Amino acid sequence: MTSDSNASRVFSFEFFPPKSPEAEARLQRTRERLARLNPLFFSVTFGAGGSTRDRTFETVVEIQRSGGIDASPHLSCIGATPESIREILAQYREHGIRHIVALRGDMPSGTGIVGTGDFRYASELVEFIRAEHGDHFRIEVACYPEVHPQADDADADLRHFVHKVQCGADSAITQYFFNADAYFYFADRCQDAGVTIPIVPGIMPIINFKQLARFSDACGAEIPRWLRKRLAAYGDDKASLQAFGIDVVSDLCEQLLDGGAPGLHFYTLNQAGPTEAIWRNLELPVDTTAAPA
Repeated sequence: MTSDSNASRVFSFEFFPPKSPEAEARLQRTRERLARLNPLFFSVTFGAGGSTRDRTFETVVEIQRSGGIDASPHLSCIGATPESIREILAQYREHGIRHIVALRGDMPSGTGIVGTGDFRYASELVEFIRAEHGDHFRIEVACYPEVHPQADDADADLRHFVHKVQCGADSAITQYFFNADAYFYFADRCQDAGVTIPIVPGIMPIINFKQLARFSDACGAEIPRWLRKRLAAYGDDKASLQAFGIDVVSDLCEQLLDGGAPGLHFYTLNQAGPTEAIWRNLELPVDTTAAPA
């Protein structure tokens, strides 16, 4: 794979806010290592109902302050008010943030059904950001090649995504998946529906099978039966499981890039090693002038 073939592609890495000084130090080392891969941005997640708002903000500001790689905060609207969204957007703007991942998000457990409050859908958040700030922010939204778990059906899910795009999204990041055909079929349907923004595949390195199974059951991402069986067979052999997982995900990424995907967004789980290994397998460029942390 030549460097020219990747010149126009977008690569990005996602982190979650650290909960302790030790975790914060680990994340800084991870960021420094992954910065050598020259991504377009680092995104930072936002907990259900805004439960990590302060830690998300602090992490985003620290990334932006460190320079080199732009920070892109996740912003969830469930449980938020226009005033609270207006306040956090103003704070991000003051710190030079120009990139937002706009999400509906989940309600914290035990707080009732999703959909209550001032914002019901991410499309309303996108519309609000555009009305308040025009084109200042580049807005990423989410989409689901294997259908959102709460959607009535695939057609309804596609309609919701198209509406989000029409409200002002600049590009989209998918939920992770392990079947390249699911992505390409979804991308074709989006194109047929008039969607022209980039749809970047979300990539989940395989690090821990039990954790992956739990994540996947919650978000509706399918682990193909053959893959689930292979991963389960490794048992407590974490090294072999991760080596196998790196090969599987590297192959998936190669299929996606060769098939014309506009880039890759890695859900790093705050670890550099697995993403770096996949990157090397894909023979993507590394900034050798910057020493690893």
